[in-house]
Amino acid sequence: MTNLVPDDATRPGPVRRHPSTSSRTPWSAAPGNAVRGGLVGAAESVPGISGGTIALVVGLYDGLLGAASQLVHALRELVQGLVGRRGLRQASAALREIDWPFLVPVLAGMVVILLVSLNTIAPLLESNPVPMRALFFGMIAVSISVPLRMMPHRFRPLDVGLLVAGAIAAFFLTGLPAAELSDPPLWLVFVGAAIAINALVLPGISGSFVLLAMGLYVPVQAALHDRDLAFIGTFMLGAAVGLGSFVKFLHWLLEHRRQGTMALLAGLMLGSLRALWPWQDEAGDLLAPPGDFIVPVLLALVGAAVVAVAIWWESRRTQGSAAPVAAG
Repeated sequence: MTNLVPDDATRPGPVRRHPSTSSRTPWSAAPGNAVRGGLVGAAESVPGISGGTIALVVGLYDGLLGAASQLVHALRELVQGLVGRRGLRQASAALREIDWPFLVPVLAGMVVILLVSLNTIAPLLESNPVPMRALFFGMIAVSISVPLRMMPHRFRPLDVGLLVAGAIAAFFLTGLPAAELSDPPLWLVFVGAAIAINALVLPGISGSFVLLAMGLYVPVQAALHDRDLAFIGTFMLGAAVGLGSFVKFLHWLLEHRRQGTMALLAGLMLGSLRALWPWQDEAGDLLAPPGDFIVPVLLALVGAAVVAVAIWWESRRTQGSAAPVAAG
């Protein structure tokens, strides 16, 4: 079965970094990476959909996590260079190691489409919850196959346990009731951003849903609309701290414990389907399908088909890009 990442990324042991500019992404790939980053940003605007899940589907996950880990390392070197006495030589070297031609277009696409989606997709979900959730349910259900295909070995009993644990945890988290805060304090904005940003690197956990549970989803939308710089600045600082505190740990897990990590991520995605069950009451409790369930089911099948095609395309793209390397 074809993996969605190159062979060297699925073997046990360390995953290769980007040690030189010769192994970096060419700038000619920037438009495609910006589009794929935009898909991740769009997912982050919808409660119940994880940007990490979409990153897996479109083939950005390993590269994005590796680049983020390098960026965190470079920022730490920069801070230590500024406050210490060893100068900025190590920070400069660390910054040069980052795959900028990959990271910049992906982040640009994510930010732009996220801002657009907050004013388009999210309101559409509020006005048409059943059909929209059905569409997303089908998309995420098929996406669970992605981390399973990225496992370097066959399923083991430990992997089954991790998958079940992840599913239970995500099912519980997505069942938390939404909170409402009209004027949240800045310290809560900081903490909420630090937690929610990790949805970028955790498939199955939606950053928007975390913000909903903490009562920050509507205030964030309002702050962006009103250009509240104090709120936005605090949110961005919290996101930077949260991502920097977690991303290197997850990167280490993927390098050294990839099999179990992928099983856990698949479980998180499976449990998160609770948030996308089409039929729910206002409190978020699950309901049985009514008599007129044909349209939602068809939409779920459409969503599943779209993601299945995306997985097939990404598999072909990865296979095609790896073929010249294998031939050489």
